[in-house]
Amino acid sequence: MATPLLMPKATAVWLVDNTSLSFEQIAAFCGLHPLEVQGIADGDVAGGIMGVSPLQNGQLTREEIAAAEADPNYRMKLSEPKVRVAQAKRKGPRYTPISRRNERPNAIKWLLKSHPELKDAQIMRLVGTTKSTIESVREGTHWNSANLTMMDPVTLGLCSQIDLDLEVARASKGQAGTEEPEQGTMLLTAEEALASAGGRTHSMALAEDEPHRTEHEEELHADSVFAKLKSLKRDDNEE
Repeated sequence: MATPLLMPKATAVWLVDNTSLSFEQIAAFCGLHPLEVQGIADGDVAGGIMGVSPLQNGQLTREEIAAAEADPNYRMKLSEPKVRVAQAKRKGPRYTPISRRNERPNAIKWLLKSHPELKDAQIMRLVGTTKSTIESVREGTHWNSANLTMMDPVTLGLCSQIDLDLEVARASKGQAGTEEPEQGTMLLTAEEALASAGGRTHSMALAEDEPHRTEHEEELHADSVFAKLKSLKRDDNEE
C-alpha cells in the first residue's frame, strides 16, 4: 500500500513558491489536477494555506526536486518513510485457528465454571464463539456435551492471559459497583478531619488526667466517710 502524501495542497503551495517545477509535475506528485495547481499559482486556490516543505517531513529529497527541474517529463517519487505506523485493526469477531475451533466448547465450559461473573458477550470476545453455543454448553444441550472437558482458553491458545485478566477485572468491577462501600474507604472532609483530631486530643488529655482525678476523688470520698463516722460517734455520746 502506497504511503499517502501529507497535506497535498500545502505541499503544492510550497513547491509552487520554492521550485521551478511545472504544474503537471507538481500535480502528479501531490495528486491534484494541473488546473488546480495553476489556480494555486494564481492565488485563486488554497488561499490562506501555509506551504509545507516535503523535505522537512521526509517525503521528498532535494535530489528528486533537482532531477525533476532538469527534466520536465520526470515525475518525482515519494521517499520511503523512516517510521511505519501500524494500520489500525478493524474490530470484528476474534479469529480462531481451524485446529482450535473444536476446543471452543471446552474453553466455554471452563470459563462458565471458573469465572461465572463473565457475561456472554465477554466470553464471545475471548474465544470467538456465539451466544447460542454458550447457552448450549451452559444448559448441557450441546451436541457433544457428554465429551466436553473444562480447558483453560489461554492454554488452548484461544486468547491471551492479558485478555482474560482484563475481562475478569471488568466483570468484577461491575459487580463491586453494586455493593455498598466500606466505611474505611470513605474520605473525610477537612472540617471532619479537624473535628476528629480535636476529639482524639481531648480524649487523650482526659485519659492522662484520669489517674489524678481518681486519686483526688478517692481522698474526698475517704474524708467524707470519716466525717460521717465522727458525727455519728458524737451523737451517741450526747445521747
